[in-house]
Amino acid sequence: MRYHQTCDGLRRRDMLKAGMLTAGGLTLSNYLQMAHAGQLQTGRADRAIFIELPGGPSHLDTFDLKPDAPDEFRGSFKPIATNVPGIQISEHLPKLANCADKFAILRGVSHTLAAHRLGREYVNTGSKPIPALEYPSYGAVVSKELSNNSDIPSMVAVPRAGQGPGFLGIRYAPLETNSQPSFGNPFSVRGISLANGIGIDEVERRQDLLRKLDRRFASLEKNDQLLEGLDQFGEQAYSMITSPRSREAFDISKEPESFARQFGEDSFGQSCMLSLRLVEAGVRLVSVQLGGWDTHQDNFTKLKTNNLPKLDAGLSGLLVGLEQRGLLESTAVFVTGEFGRTPKINQRSAEGGRDHYPRCMFMLMAGGAVRGGQVIGESDDTAAGPRHEGISPDDVAASFYYNLGIDPTLEYDTTTGRPITLVRDGSIVKQLFA
Repeated sequence: MRYHQTCDGLRRRDMLKAGMLTAGGLTLSNYLQMAHAGQLQTGRADRAIFIELPGGPSHLDTFDLKPDAPDEFRGSFKPIATNVPGIQISEHLPKLANCADKFAILRGVSHTLAAHRLGREYVNTGSKPIPALEYPSYGAVVSKELSNNSDIPSMVAVPRAGQGPGFLGIRYAPLETNSQPSFGNPFSVRGISLANGIGIDEVERRQDLLRKLDRRFASLEKNDQLLEGLDQFGEQAYSMITSPRSREAFDISKEPESFARQFGEDSFGQSCMLSLRLVEAGVRLVSVQLGGWDTHQDNFTKLKTNNLPKLDAGLSGLLVGLEQRGLLESTAVFVTGEFGRTPKINQRSAEGGRDHYPRCMFMLMAGGAVRGGQVIGESDDTAAGPRHEGISPDDVAASFYYNLGIDPTLEYDTTTGRPITLVRDGSIVKQLFA
């Protein structure tokens, strides 16, 4: 399996519909007051899908085109109309254009971390990285805060997680598949699907032996977080490997071909379909990755021939599929890269490329209480920065948690007893839910 690597990030109603509101936040207490008064919808999602685009996708060539900017900024892609009047996106995202009413576009999202690793940690947690502490991923927090059945994992990462459980500890780490599904084939995950002819009786015999060993070693260290996490993993692995519901959820070959094809036949699209099956079965959060966005060279060829068609089919298939299954209102969807790309095209190749650029980027949100069919925030004439006040990754993280019914001002204690606020600097983006 090949994985991508990076280099080293009007009327008010009419204005909302056309995506003309600028960014804005509010405190949690004010937000809850407005929600109680019926001015805003309240979070109602109880599961989530987090789609990460490692490498940093170009905002100017996807969801924030600038057709009137000078040639050295706008590039060769043209905007097309969506099914929401007043909203345009890239011509290479036609399927997403046809379901734009199902998601909200956040433009003018801005931060200052231009390195891949730091940018990814930021957008995977909603907190700016600091050397002395590792913040937990969204999936780790969701695993801790939302109850889950023992016969299915709380969080699954396809193929790997962009961020670990941080100070919450290994007991909240995700199940990583380390591979991606392929069209029309059963998907086997080591530790869940029974391989090499091993039957349930053999698994139960081995589990009984492990329990005897566990009792012998339990007295050595009762308070160690690592041992506690590993013990939980052992119990959960046993529950999952003997659970028909869990094995059934991972088997994408159960889906009708007509349903599977709307996601596209590549591994990302099939991963999106797998994520739908997993949240439908009870997994609380699934993370999916589509890499290859680090387009310092040949930006336009790489995007139009590879990344954009994959994103277009996979994400549109997911949003439409969730709605078809009656799951969109209960599933929070969050799509982001670690940063945008430079507005000015470089000359590193014949057609040019775009470099790391955290000052301006896009994010997408859908599902739960999020109102689709709107653009929130705005960039300037060349998408070099927010036109007005920018939206921070912290703001979007606070909104994502709120959509799941999790208080973003919640405090946790680290293993050393240090109190840490879940989202320290973020404010809920009220327009998402208005």
